[in-house]
Amino acid sequence: MPETRIAMWSGPRNISTAMMYSFDNRDDCHATDEPLYANFLLSSGTPHPDAEEVIERNETNLDTVISVLTGPIPDGKPIWFQKHMCHHIPDDSDLSWIDGLTNCFLIRDPREVLLSLSKITDALDLRVIGLIQQIRILDHVCSKSGENPPIIDSRDVLENPRSVLSSLCDRIGIPFSEDMLSWEPGPRDCDGIWAKNWYSSVWESSGFLPYRRREGELPPTLSRVLEKATPIYEELRSRRILP
Repeated sequence: MPETRIAMWSGPRNISTAMMYSFDNRDDCHATDEPLYANFLLSSGTPHPDAEEVIERNETNLDTVISVLTGPIPDGKPIWFQKHMCHHIPDDSDLSWIDGLTNCFLIRDPREVLLSLSKITDALDLRVIGLIQQIRILDHVCSKSGENPPIIDSRDVLENPRSVLSSLCDRIGIPFSEDMLSWEPGPRDCDGIWAKNWYSSVWESSGFLPYRRREGELPPTLSRVLEKATPIYEELRSRRILP
């Protein structure tokens, strides 16, 4: 099997960690958890839990991280799944390093993203939910490849995991594995050291949980963010892999 470096570009409060676990459960895949996170925390000053520990124990030099991500695949595996948050990419950064990766995009209804994030903070905009950066990365990939890269919607994954993941693997050019549909509950070796603050729900899971619509009302300020986010999401959704 030829080497495949998968960069899965997602926004926050998505099923990105479950997706990482899905690929990590394959015998032929090495998974890496948000390798740009420490650089993001250092450069942005965002006060996330245990930010100092994340910065201290992870590589913060962007060029060094990129060199690793585009270098040899760890453990001699043919597949490398890299879980990325779009908002971890600096606005002025050169994106040419991703040209040699197999770039995929994970999207979610911004209403559900905003409802989830609003329980944590009120300081929300298109940048915080990652849509601006996701479009920038997508446009770069499309301009370089001349093709629409794989885009998957988290709701589709939860409603039809086997169908969507099988189609995704086909687009990527790797065989689908039944091992991607379930995993042992609890922490995994691929988890970042920040997992204890963010991954409690996925640690309790043994696979993709059934989709449940998130209920609630957004305050007026976030309703305005949703108005701007919805057309972007709908455009991405129209280009997604269908279940």
